[in-house]
Amino acid sequence: MGEFDMHVLNPRFAATFPPPVMEARRWIEGVTFPADRPLINLSQAAPVDPPPEGLRQAMAEALLTQADSHLYGPVLGRDALRAELAGQWSSGYGGAVRPDQVAITSGCNQAFCAVMATLAGAGDGVILPTPYYFNHKMWLDMTGVEAQLLATGDSLIPDPEAAEALITERTRAIVLISPNNPGGVEYPPAIMAAFRDLCRKRRIALIVDETYRDFHSQEGAPHDLFTDPDWDDTLIQLYSFSKSYRLTGHRVGAIVASPARLFEVEKFLDTVAICPSQVGQIGALWGMQNLGDWLAGERQEILSRRTAMEAAFQRLSGWELLGCGAYFAYVRHPFALRSDAVAKAMVTEAGLLTLPGTMFGPLKDEGGEGQAETTLRIAFANADAAGLAEVGHRLSQLSL
Repeated sequence: MGEFDMHVLNPRFAATFPPPVMEARRWIEGVTFPADRPLINLSQAAPVDPPPEGLRQAMAEALLTQADSHLYGPVLGRDALRAELAGQWSSGYGGAVRPDQVAITSGCNQAFCAVMATLAGAGDGVILPTPYYFNHKMWLDMTGVEAQLLATGDSLIPDPEAAEALITERTRAIVLISPNNPGGVEYPPAIMAAFRDLCRKRRIALIVDETYRDFHSQEGAPHDLFTDPDWDDTLIQLYSFSKSYRLTGHRVGAIVASPARLFEVEKFLDTVAICPSQVGQIGALWGMQNLGDWLAGERQEILSRRTAMEAAFQRLSGWELLGCGAYFAYVRHPFALRSDAVAKAMVTEAGLLTLPGTMFGPLKDEGGEGQAETTLRIAFANADAAGLAEVGHRLSQLSL
């Protein structure tokens, strides 16, 4: 980039790290993998198969027969999808969620950015547990919001008391992800409730990203936050249809929050995208109404892969499995090298592509607790049991 270009570049963008998944993809450019040891890509948590045929058919028919599938729609999403999500959430969580407390977005990342834009501006602070989801940190960095990092130790479970010690007059929210990306851990209901109580007491928002809720190991509701009749004075939930219905390319997510919050969110969404994809929303609605049994089967398959991942690490010496659930395993490697060097070496030495802990938290000399240097995220959801056994075998042979 030339000198003039740098002169007109927003310095906050220049200081923001590049997209980690794109960075990792560059590590495999030009690398040849032998036929007997092909690359196993464990870097991204996204379905690689298309949606079920019935869902695709519903979307195709909408394109052919529904004129409004090609037009602008309501900024906060199609009424039918908002109502369906509200109804299923009310029954699934045992609380009361109304359609006017639901907004549909162009993916869950946009949901986060929209909510955060209504909450915090330059100079404000938002508490992120580490390891964090990198796109959350990137948005805060690009907008000048301080990420107040909450270390979680080897348990990967954030402590409400430690979080309270970080709250200042500039703090606007606490962000939780459960099941967690990148850690894979599921936050206990009591922890979720304690964070709700803390945020309500300190008059800040609690943002709960439940992108992977449909793959939670617990039967029934993973928490009782929606049973509180006043939940929307504090709680903001984010959701994604991408993983559940394999709609990654159609970008459909959701925000569940107070109508007053969504009134402000609408300003952001109208400015950025005007409205979410109509055909994506039609697909999401069809999925919610018709794929309950199919999704239950998908959940069982992911849980079986979690079991296979755990079994693979039980047979490994020196490696430590810190968290495992939904799409992710978060592991500590046994080598003297920093995790980014380990991850790059694993491409050529083991045919494995993973993301290093350096992409999910600060280094020790940047104020971190030393976890980033020693950890890796393994996105195991796209590997079957045999593939995960092969991952374990390759790691057992790795010497760096």
